[in-house]
Amino acid sequence: MVNTMKQFKDLIYQKTGSLTDELALVPSALGVLPQRLLPDRSGRLVCGFCSTGCSLDVHIKDGVPVNLTPTKGYPVNIGEACPKGWEALTPLKAFDRAVTPYVRKGHGRLEPAHWDAALRIFTSRFKDIQSRYGNDSVAFLSTGQIATEEMALLGTLAKFGMGLVHGDGNTRQCMASAVVAYKQAFGFDAPPYTYQDLEESDVIVFIGANPCIAHPIMWQRVCRNKNNPTIIVIDPRTTETAMAATRHYALKPKSDLVLLYGLARGLIERGWLDADFIAGHTTGFKEFRAHVKMLTPDHISRATGLSEAQIEQCVALIARGKKVSFWWTMGVNQGHEAVRTAQAIINLALMTGNIGRPGTGANSITGQCNAMGSRLFSNTTNLLGGHDFCNAAHRRKIAAILHMDEARIPARNSLPYNQIIEEIAVGKIKGLWIIATNPAHSWVGQQEFRQILKNLEFLVVQDMYHTTQTAQMADLILPAACWGEKEGTMINSERRIGLLRKVAKAPGLALADFLIFQLIAHYWGCGELFKDWQSPEAVFQILKEISRGTPCDFTGIHDYAMIESSGGIQWPLPEGTLPWDDQRRLFADGQFFTDDRKARFMFEVPRPVPEDVCGQYPFVLLTGRGTSAQWHTQTRTAKSPILRKMYAREVYVEINPEDACKLSIRDGQWVYVSTRRGEIKVRALVISSVQQGHIFLPMHYEVSNHLTLPAFDPYSYQPSYKMAAARVAKVPYYYA
Repeated sequence: MVNTMKQFKDLIYQKTGSLTDELALVPSALGVLPQRLLPDRSGRLVCGFCSTGCSLDVHIKDGVPVNLTPTKGYPVNIGEACPKGWEALTPLKAFDRAVTPYVRKGHGRLEPAHWDAALRIFTSRFKDIQSRYGNDSVAFLSTGQIATEEMALLGTLAKFGMGLVHGDGNTRQCMASAVVAYKQAFGFDAPPYTYQDLEESDVIVFIGANPCIAHPIMWQRVCRNKNNPTIIVIDPRTTETAMAATRHYALKPKSDLVLLYGLARGLIERGWLDADFIAGHTTGFKEFRAHVKMLTPDHISRATGLSEAQIEQCVALIARGKKVSFWWTMGVNQGHEAVRTAQAIINLALMTGNIGRPGTGANSITGQCNAMGSRLFSNTTNLLGGHDFCNAAHRRKIAAILHMDEARIPARNSLPYNQIIEEIAVGKIKGLWIIATNPAHSWVGQQEFRQILKNLEFLVVQDMYHTTQTAQMADLILPAACWGEKEGTMINSERRIGLLRKVAKAPGLALADFLIFQLIAHYWGCGELFKDWQSPEAVFQILKEISRGTPCDFTGIHDYAMIESSGGIQWPLPEGTLPWDDQRRLFADGQFFTDDRKARFMFEVPRPVPEDVCGQYPFVLLTGRGTSAQWHTQTRTAKSPILRKMYAREVYVEINPEDACKLSIRDGQWVYVSTRRGEIKVRALVISSVQQGHIFLPMHYEVSNHLTLPAFDPYSYQPSYKMAAARVAKVPYYYA
């Protein structure tokens, strides 16, 4: 424990002095060292918004980043950037940055505090809760938006050092279904593709994905495809991607599992299969064939709202392709039977042999910038490096590499995010530590969620802003550095490890998350466990060793300099496997990560939606990304005046012209949208992009999740944001 301010200053000096270029993080207010200007240069780093993993060159003048340009020749974005990427520096300069710790005093107000006081409060309050209720009474909720090394340090500190068992990440909200689908089908969480496949396919199928808006740089890769590909979009809504598609199949919401089984049935009936691949590299096809045969064409048509002719046409388009790639994202992952839906996509790729070859694959597009890093190394859904908490051999391996007592590693998995919330609701979890995420905006059933948080005895929020909806509920706020103010690695959708470089100083007393975790370890009294974790690059070397012999083995990457000079490196890259191609896909040899090295056909009887329309709630509410200028809860994108001009300031709902006419609703008029969870007032956008009986609400506005349904996939526990029963009514003119 630190007993005096001098000792705290000495500790800060010790920690920052041991990190490359980290002295700029030392708060001058502590009187340790003066702030140091960065040299004039360009810093190259991967973008901190979506999972595409674009590289940006940030230009420095007088020690301050002044502008940026997309990196030419980088294999991800090839000199391109989306609107968010061009504005990536703006959030660093926002007026509401957390520049000091804040503590909620007895009168209820948050007041500035020194780091020493904040860390003493953090330690004493959480330890007190654990002493009274047990270790399981404290949990953490993490993120997919900090560096991989920070995620690893957080999860290891929390679970091996602080004694916590339960900790999950907000990747549960975006990628959990894809993770489980890959693990069950392939034996490991292994997206098989490279972005080059978007340029090499002759048939591209997007299911519940709108890359025009959600991943614009990936869509640019589609536009570079010289094969004049057939583009198929399966989506209830006429998205921007659907408008550009060769064929758009506007199915009923959440009927995609039935449709995918119907497509499989059609391919089987016509013999449009790769029989050799099925026989040599898969298991379970015979049972899958019998399963889909039970679905009649009439049933498939009625369930999906598509005609039998449309379904037959889609089957023929897929069968015609020599190199077919299937891509999905949140429209699939955020559903009540999302894992089986993702696996139905995987089944189509397997049965047609469209995997492991250029231009093919069953390809989940990730959400957050470092969701893949979180999936592998956050210690939330699995033990470090894709290992298993419940496997004694895995625990021994990790303990030996980390030079820790194996008994410190939990022998059971964490509760998933939704069950952590449930444990708070019933009073079993009393303390919660939230890092770089804003669940008081982003979690489903928002009004109930905020009431549940009030059950906590102690809530800590670690964030770059003190103004988020979640931070404003906190008892303690720890000010964190942002993207561009620290170092580490991130892993994008195509498994590419990219580098995050420090190009700016964190403001005030804000510190890199890595340094905050080091200080917490010291104050908690377990700092000695992390004596080898002295810098992000030192942790990278530890994670390399943990990856050895696993599907994600990257022991062939020497250091950060190698990543930087190579334009990012995709895993796996085992030691001694040089040279390598900068565009690499998995399963080219037909070997998977299961015990028998074969991929598994996974399937299940489709289940009804958890909440269907009725007389009182006759509309289907859909949610999703609004424009390419918006990002999640707008915590960062709203800081940019340019990005604010690119999307509607007021929350709106899309409604079909026929429905608007029946309800006498005019374009731009105020309307009430309500579900069984609540009611909000929004502007009506009368537009034919939504079908009759559907409405669409962008996810980025604070009120949106007042309406969403807390239903969860039974395997991934991912929330089903995409469908709820709703009604729409005009706001009386005297309230408008």
